[in-house]
Amino acid sequence: MARVRINKFIADAGICSRRRADEHIRCGDVLVNGEPAQPGMKIDPATDQVTVCGNPVSSDPEQLIYYALHKPAGVISTASDPHGRPTVTDLVPDNPRVYPVGRLDLNSEGLILLTNDGQLAHELMHPSFEHEKEYEVLVHCPPAGLDRDRIVGTFTEGIEADGELLRADRVSVLEEGRRDENTALLRIILHTGYNHQIRRMCEAVGLSVIKLRRVRIGKLTLGSVSLRPGEYREIDKSKVL
Repeated sequence: MARVRINKFIADAGICSRRRADEHIRCGDVLVNGEPAQPGMKIDPATDQVTVCGNPVSSDPEQLIYYALHKPAGVISTASDPHGRPTVTDLVPDNPRVYPVGRLDLNSEGLILLTNDGQLAHELMHPSFEHEKEYEVLVHCPPAGLDRDRIVGTFTEGIEADGELLRADRVSVLEEGRRDENTALLRIILHTGYNHQIRRMCEAVGLSVIKLRRVRIGKLTLGSVSLRPGEYREIDKSKVL
């Protein structure tokens, strides 16, 4: 395959315009084989691995692949880790190379997607597309007990933290699933993805997270793929959007 300018490659993949691609390149958001891209450089789409803001870019629809993975706690949601810790890409086939879409922190578990489809990754991660992610969060309640109305109101109105508005789209308290009278199980739905967002929200209202599990991305649910922690399954793109 002939070499092409990287901004054209990104634009042809549907990620953004060439002008916007050039802005990403200048800001260091574009990597080629793990190294920062340079303005005007040419790449070989057949062999070079390109990411934009951590999302893989592919121009060959026949080579696109999608994995649903049940990430266990203790596994890093990145393609590699400088400290040698296990990553989500260790749990799926090496070829073709795929990348995780979004992240779950080290101590969280649940559904995560891995793909080489940069356009899908962009749509799922960018808040403007408003694709929902659903979480079940087991929390330890404060001594005074769980004030449901306060929790729901605070989470949906939003919490200012470090210049970010941490806000949930919907919150409910599940009647089943808690361990004892000192715990509660929350269902939290959001379309944003700030770093440690749910844990920070819980901390702000005096709740301690015991277990956090993502159970849905878009229309794909963890239950629909019947995966135990550490297991993955190849899925069709239509199952997600």
